[in-house]
Amino acid sequence: MTLYPKLIMDALATVTYAGTKKSLVESEMVADQPAVAQREDGSWKVTVVLEFPRETDPFLKSTVKSAEAAIKYQCKKAAEESGDEIAGHSDIPVEVEIVTEFKSKPRPKGDELLSGVKNIIAVSSGKGGVGKSTVSANLAIALARLGYKVGLLDCDIFGPSMPKMFHVEDERPYAVEKDGRQLICPIEAYGVKMLSIGFFVSPDTATLWRGGMATSALKQLIADADWGELDYFILDTPPGTSDIHLTLLQTLAITGAVIVSTPQQVALADARKGIDMYRNEKVNVPILGLIENMAWFTPAELPENRYYIFGKEGCKQLAEEMQVPLLAQIPLVQGICDSGDKGEPAALNSDTATGLAFINLAQAVVTVVNRRNKEQPATKIVGVK
Repeated sequence: MTLYPKLIMDALATVTYAGTKKSLVESEMVADQPAVAQREDGSWKVTVVLEFPRETDPFLKSTVKSAEAAIKYQCKKAAEESGDEIAGHSDIPVEVEIVTEFKSKPRPKGDELLSGVKNIIAVSSGKGGVGKSTVSANLAIALARLGYKVGLLDCDIFGPSMPKMFHVEDERPYAVEKDGRQLICPIEAYGVKMLSIGFFVSPDTATLWRGGMATSALKQLIADADWGELDYFILDTPPGTSDIHLTLLQTLAITGAVIVSTPQQVALADARKGIDMYRNEKVNVPILGLIENMAWFTPAELPENRYYIFGKEGCKQLAEEMQVPLLAQIPLVQGICDSGDKGEPAALNSDTATGLAFINLAQAVVTVVNRRNKEQPATKIVGVK
């Protein structure tokens, strides 16, 4: 029996690739002509190179097994028809080697991931409803207004809010090819590069995903996007401590975290948990400071009056207890809520008291980040357990 490359191609033409519902040959996945070599003992070795779209292709293993089985079957059939036996094994006349290659380069990891980003800031809160996303959006815009290159990632997979806050709900990110990879282009608004799962799911439909699906989507938004050169990359994390937080810690070397809370004791109790998560010896992410949101209420008709609806200076006391800076006290003003709902965050107008408060917050963050980078070593990615 003599084996020819055509015989191998005929075998591969019977294997369907689930990603295209076509054969490997029709899908143009056979990268090179199969190599067929006869050994001194009369046996044969067949080498086939299959090219898959990406390294994480879910059909890779099953396709490789099917290709091996099809080649062996075709060779066995050819041996039986010719009446030949090779080394006494007519059932397995050849050794089959499948080499896999990938059209896109593998996803970068470790120090290679977001190599153009100088500082990664996690904005966290132990409790929901304290205005963390509002603070994240305004902090990102304020940093951009100070002249920095800023990116913002909406990490709340189940409750994304950034598309609405930036008035870009109807935008749809597109992909570009860069350095051999297909990358998502972030949406740019108000000088900030921004991505959110909200761009890819219906705003009226609940995201019913298990934890693994959510963390996988988050990794794509981080690693499969063209973030480019950034001075600050703001992570708007979901409330509490969850799989999402662990994924961020295992994926990125976070420069530091800022904790957002209201002065209310219930919120402060959860803020302590958030601080503890980052200070855990296995995590060791520096706490850059606390932000007291809704610190007091000032009615428009009485601008000099302050009403401490949620308590007075609770975050200031917690900051002193935890020995971290109090970065800002943001008042409860209806205009902040209205501007967020309209997609025109308060930080866009530094002539207002609230706009100025966010500009001052951004300046404080720059100061503490510079000090942290000067006095403390770089954060390490948390090991996967």
